[in-house]
Amino acid sequence: MKRTLVFGASLNPNRYSNLAINKLRAKNIETLAFGLRNGYVADVQISTELEKFQNIHTITLYLNEKRQKEHYEQIIQLKPERVIFNPGTENPEFYALLRNNIIKVEEACTLVLLATDQY
Repeated sequence: MKRTLVFGASLNPNRYSNLAINKLRAKNIETLAFGLRNGYVADVQISTELEKFQNIHTITLYLNEKRQKEHYEQIIQLKPERVIFNPGTENPEFYALLRNNIIKVEEACTLVLLATDQY
């Protein structure tokens, strides 16, 4: 399975990152979460520290372009196979950095990918 890190996870049930966590878990995808506040969504603990994450296949981003900048190096160091840029997170500068580090870039909506069995 594609061990996934939801990056920019929110405790707010109306946020897309929260919905993504629930949908990932409903598909039995191993899910981790990083966000501004500690807490739980479904059975997934949101962590405020990236250091403990490893062996990540996919990072699905829920941070806008401006907020991503401070995390470029941390995300690259996690060495995911791919990073999904959900609507509103598009960032050509970051795409180039990821591709230079042999990390696949995908502009897509995680919720749509899950709903259409393309995840």
